[in-house]
Amino acid sequence: MSDSQENTAAAAAPQKQRVPGRRKRNLTLVTLLFIAIALGFALMYFLVWQNEEETEDAYVAGHLVQITPQIAGTVRKVAVDDTDIVKKGDVLVSLDDSDFQLAYERAQNDLIQAIRQNKQQTAVSSQARAQVLARKADLATAQADLRRRESLAGTDAISGEELSHARAAVVQAQAALRAVEAEETSAQAALGNNIPLRQQPAVQSAVSRIKDAWLNLQRTQIRAPIAGQVAKRNIQVGQRTAPGTPMMAVVPLQNLWVDANFKEVQLRKMRIGQPVEMTADLYGGKVVYHGRVMGLSAGTGSAFSLLPAQNATGNWIKVVQRVPVRVSLDAAQLQQHPLRVGLSMTVTVDTHDGSGQTMTAAAEKNAAIPEADAVDWTAADELIDQIFEKYAK
Repeated sequence: MSDSQENTAAAAAPQKQRVPGRRKRNLTLVTLLFIAIALGFALMYFLVWQNEEETEDAYVAGHLVQITPQIAGTVRKVAVDDTDIVKKGDVLVSLDDSDFQLAYERAQNDLIQAIRQNKQQTAVSSQARAQVLARKADLATAQADLRRRESLAGTDAISGEELSHARAAVVQAQAALRAVEAEETSAQAALGNNIPLRQQPAVQSAVSRIKDAWLNLQRTQIRAPIAGQVAKRNIQVGQRTAPGTPMMAVVPLQNLWVDANFKEVQLRKMRIGQPVEMTADLYGGKVVYHGRVMGLSAGTGSAFSLLPAQNATGNWIKVVQRVPVRVSLDAAQLQQHPLRVGLSMTVTVDTHDGSGQTMTAAAEKNAAIPEADAVDWTAADELIDQIFEKYAK
């Protein structure tokens, strides 16, 4: 062997020794990397993931306020259409008010007539009272005349016939007094025994008719009971409507929640009040909504099915059901990033805190339920006051 060959062999020997060492070191690093990743996943599972339940089967839900007329009528105007945003109190539909306007005017005339009749009955009562006083004076005169004549009885100053006439005059005066007293009683009964004018039954009935006619007139203007977006409009101009006929719906966009459909095996650790994070497909992961678990639905989609599930061979199969869990939405976040009913959501529930009520317990009312305003009678009361002020003097 030459010197060059010996040198080449001597140089290759250390290189062969270095290659297995580098490979072993690389395998060790890779193994340590996989162990670190596994430990990371294990820590994430035990610290986070085992205390989270997630579903993509979730949708935005909200109240659907049906708009229906309270009176029958013909549609004169429709002021809104689907997707329009309306404020509380906006006029949605106008009905023809001609008949109701006439009824309102008739009711006003009925009140005026009732006031006048009461004034006439008051005058009759006053007249009857005056007649009673006059008849009492006549009776007193007849009785005094009878006593004077009775004191002269048995003398030549008075005859028996005059005494008889005096006694008859007293009887006649007493009968006349009883007659006018009966008339006074009848007149007072017609007035309700001095009941004030506004509390008279006939007057109160007339006032009620005015309020009824005024209310029907107001109901020809069908207004939005809450603010929201118009949906499902199915009313047209000229259409004849009856009370309770669906015209459209208003969806309050600031009073929404999410119905998240979780598998039944995911409900074990869920409690009412647990924090929830949600993302909408509309905005992606950039916008994260926060809320809390509100409650559990009364049943699943097949809760009221009479028969269990079957496969093609007729064997019974077990199906994992999904149960809707209601989750609240933060109002401030809704204001900043509006949502619409029916949008898809991804929901993640943090189940760390298990101190709340179980999902089968009754949930508290966390969200305000829309409520329409009560009838404001101010305008009708002002009109009634004006009629009394003008005609009751």
